[in-house]
Amino acid sequence: MIFRQPHEMVTDDVFLDLEGLVGGSDVFLKLEGMNPAGSIKLKPAVAMVEDAERRGVLWPGGRMIESSSGSLGIALAMIAASKGYSFTCVVDPNVSPQSLDVIRALGAEVVRVDRRDANGGYLGTRIAAVRERLDRDPELVWLNQYANPANPHAHATGTATSILREIGRVDYLFVGAGTTGTLMGCVRHFRTFSPSTRIVAVDSVGSVTFDAPPGPRYIPGLGASRKPEILRPGSVDTVVLVSEVDAVRTCRHLAGRYGLLAGGSTGSIVAAVMQTDVPPGSRVVALSPDLGDRYVQTVYNDDWAAATYGPDALLPLVPGVDRVAV
Repeated sequence: MIFRQPHEMVTDDVFLDLEGLVGGSDVFLKLEGMNPAGSIKLKPAVAMVEDAERRGVLWPGGRMIESSSGSLGIALAMIAASKGYSFTCVVDPNVSPQSLDVIRALGAEVVRVDRRDANGGYLGTRIAAVRERLDRDPELVWLNQYANPANPHAHATGTATSILREIGRVDYLFVGAGTTGTLMGCVRHFRTFSPSTRIVAVDSVGSVTFDAPPGPRYIPGLGASRKPEILRPGSVDTVVLVSEVDAVRTCRHLAGRYGLLAGGSTGSIVAAVMQTDVPPGSRVVALSPDLGDRYVQTVYNDDWAAATYGPDALLPLVPGVDRVAV
């Protein structure tokens, strides 16, 4: 198959059978990192750029700006390079060094904030930095992944559709909540075409998305220090909060048991599956937003993990015996 541009190479049909993860049930991990941008964020990035083009707010030579924890920034930098746009990515200290290097290598400008917002995160500070630049440059286009309906639409027509096409019956669907674009898109599609599926939103301890107490977080991807505008919290069946130490331990378990180097968000989502009482005979799908190459200096680094979370982060998991903390 021949493509004209890298951002057209979206893979939406790759699943890994996590045999033995949950006794008596099938668990399929949908791998979203098998595209040139390396994450699920390629789909909403393409959708938001194309929507801006259709609406006439983005044209050849245009300038885009977005707040990102890393993955969307890479996807937008790729698209900007191939379409001839300039792109400014606003990031914070939690972004991985590898993601920063990739964004810069693709020709984007990086603006880094380092002040925490009122809820202990950086999202509010990143958005404030975006707004400051919009005030100075009225022709700058903010795609605004937190409020843009093209974000969940990309997942309703792509991510969710492919799950039902490839897997068929799905009893439980575990989806991470960052901007909540993936979550809301899956909710929209599954409520129409598979209403019996229980949709589990997975969030990080310290995130305020579902009204939990705020706190510091160190792994980019899941969680937020402000509620995204596209979120409809009452539309999910269950919310599971996962501590980052459990996300780290689960990532390491996936690497040692299955040979899968998964990203930090994937660790949280799989940890949520492990701590949920899934009835025997269930068919479970969990979304893996990205792979783990961008986390080798953090999640998979013993010194970083122990210094950040303490020695418990290095303890191995034993499924069925050692349940992650709820």
